[in-house]
Amino acid sequence: MTEPAAAHSLRRLLLVSDYMHPFIYRQGFPQGLPPIDAVLAAGDLPGDYLEFLASTLPVPVVYVHGNHANEEVTEGEHRTAPRGVVAAHGRVVTAAGLRIGGWGGVPRYRAGGSGQYSSAQARWGLRRLGWQARGWAGRHLDVLLTHAPPLGPHAGEDYAHRGCPDLTRFMVRQRPRVLVHGHIHEYEGRKTDYTDEPSGTWVVNAYGYRIIEV
Repeated sequence: MTEPAAAHSLRRLLLVSDYMHPFIYRQGFPQGLPPIDAVLAAGDLPGDYLEFLASTLPVPVVYVHGNHANEEVTEGEHRTAPRGVVAAHGRVVTAAGLRIGGWGGVPRYRAGGSGQYSSAQARWGLRRLGWQARGWAGRHLDVLLTHAPPLGPHAGEDYAHRGCPDLTRFMVRQRPRVLVHGHIHEYEGRKTDYTDEPSGTWVVNAYGYRIIEV
């Protein structure tokens, strides 16, 4: 599905999350992939997978962490951030001419875990992200890249996969054109994308891989 937009402003994006898809993680990649302008990774992907994307595609790779927080790579005896990619959690970055805000992790569902956040952390973190977004001469975010879904059709039925109300409030206040998320592996009859009526935001689940135009 393509979000309505002026033809001259379209950007083609490769979305990935949660699953190292065999179409991508193969020796012949990117054969068979249409030209794209950027990669958006919505969490729970190993760091070496992110580095593979960055090394095989001549476009920016922007990512947020998931609830498993497995994006780091091993270098010698240490773990470090993946190289050649852009970490977007808690900030606004620019890629392929798009303004992208990032918020990784999920609402806390058990004690411990660096990929989870409390309601207070989400409230204050997303407020800071909103301040950054408003600093761009009134221009809205083009994409909000998250791991958890907002409330609504994509929220999971179990507690660990519930929607994040703070993301929903952010959509209404900031009105990003698109929200790209991961975390939801099975649709259980849900749509793969929908338009949130209160905000007008197009919400897309990036599980596995998808290609969209924005």
